[in-house]
Amino acid sequence: MKYDISRRGALKAGGALVAASAIAPQLLQAQPSRGGDLRVGAGGANTSDSWDARTHSDLFMQMACMGSVFDNLTEIAADGTLVGELAESWEPGSSEGDVWIFNLRQDVTFHNGKDFGPEDVIESLQLHVAEGAKSAAQPIVEQISKMEITGPNQVTLTLKGGNAGFPTLLADYHIVMYPAGMVEDAMLNGIGTGIFKVETFDPGVRFLGSRVESHYKDGRAGWFNSIEMIAINDGTARMNALLTGQVDAINRIDVKTESLLKANPNIEIFEVTGNQHYTFPMLTNIAPFDDINVRKALKYSIDRQEMVDKILRGHGRVSYDNPIGPANTHFHEGLEPLTYDPDKAKFHLKQAGMDSLDIDLSASDAAFVGAVDAAQLYQATAKAANININVVQEAADGYWSNVWLKKPWCACYWSGRSTEDWTFSTAYELGVPWNDTHWDNARFQELLLLGRKEVDPDKSREIYYEMQTLISQEGGTIVPMYANYVDAASTKLAHGPDLGNVYQMDTARIGERWWMA
Repeated sequence: MKYDISRRGALKAGGALVAASAIAPQLLQAQPSRGGDLRVGAGGANTSDSWDARTHSDLFMQMACMGSVFDNLTEIAADGTLVGELAESWEPGSSEGDVWIFNLRQDVTFHNGKDFGPEDVIESLQLHVAEGAKSAAQPIVEQISKMEITGPNQVTLTLKGGNAGFPTLLADYHIVMYPAGMVEDAMLNGIGTGIFKVETFDPGVRFLGSRVESHYKDGRAGWFNSIEMIAINDGTARMNALLTGQVDAINRIDVKTESLLKANPNIEIFEVTGNQHYTFPMLTNIAPFDDINVRKALKYSIDRQEMVDKILRGHGRVSYDNPIGPANTHFHEGLEPLTYDPDKAKFHLKQAGMDSLDIDLSASDAAFVGAVDAAQLYQATAKAANININVVQEAADGYWSNVWLKKPWCACYWSGRSTEDWTFSTAYELGVPWNDTHWDNARFQELLLLGRKEVDPDKSREIYYEMQTLISQEGGTIVPMYANYVDAASTKLAHGPDLGNVYQMDTARIGERWWMA
């Protein structure tokens, strides 16, 4: 059976274990078979990339790490259900959802020959809360108060409070499993349990992995003989690489030139609606963004529909200035999008004691395709509100390490997450590493803890609706649009009927799930 990803479904599982052996082959469009070499032209690469999954922030290393070389305990399948990866089964150890028991696969070895076991789980989890660790998964692992080995192939995790959706959080791409006692070597050389082992890795340039023989996923995944990922951060260059046959698939097509790809009968554009959203986060602990009236002025000085029309070109929709998207269970469809209103923007500037505002906005297409154009559109509409935006075009390489979280206002994108708690815990909980606004709202933080343990769907909906409203009205990020994932591939490739929508490129698992047609 497949696992109900909802909170109520998690607790209802009770003593019935969720078996990873039930990850049956997908209902395939054509019978998959082994063979061929996959070449992917991928954006989101940086020269600072490494096999330390705690630091990963964009697609290149998501695909290379979680999607190829390493494994998680759990996995979100292409159809959106939660299934086991290195965890064979799991069950709640209490009715409150504050104890979780994970039974591990017994047929798994690391690429260096070490058998996978519970000690690897404990040490891998502890990495995220180690002193000085800067892990985006810290807020997930910090929920654990006790980690115990309770059997030769079993770990029990006791949480500080109930969280019925906790097994889903362990599918986070930062929480991959490393060999205990060998973590430093594994991070240096890429030693995991994944279906591909590292042959070559040149950070920010190229990754080549070869298929592991006699792997526990045999017959269910891993059809290619090898995967080669080539770093192509420029969107036009990626498109040309696909058109000329240098690569078999690319992520993030530039929708402005989509017609060129559509005109080629040998290329398939694949588009899915997930929770990806494009943002302009402000550091609310720095003036002038610490003033709610300045934030409101900026919220009213952007034309969201114009951005959807000109940047997304129909591949998305206007956002409600909050990160919970249309693929989430408790998406607040009734929340009204803020409209472009220069007069209201001027009013709020006056409330902040200002007649005008001069402000820098850092942007690069590394943030999202069209980010610089979007910033310039913002610049144009804000002028009517006496807000003068200076668009600072930043270098693509190093954008996530040198600009995001460091510059007071910048362009950004988020893939979103499968559950509301996962999204909020990653980017909106106070003090977490990836909180890119530092927004501090006591009511929001109270609701976050309440929502995490609530199993009643009606009460959960009320909680998450209020949280979305608070972010929309008072938060420190502009979220103008929800963007579909739009990628492209050669028709030489084939895939199952479902495409994952958590991240780009079939939830970053194209190397595992696709095959040669």
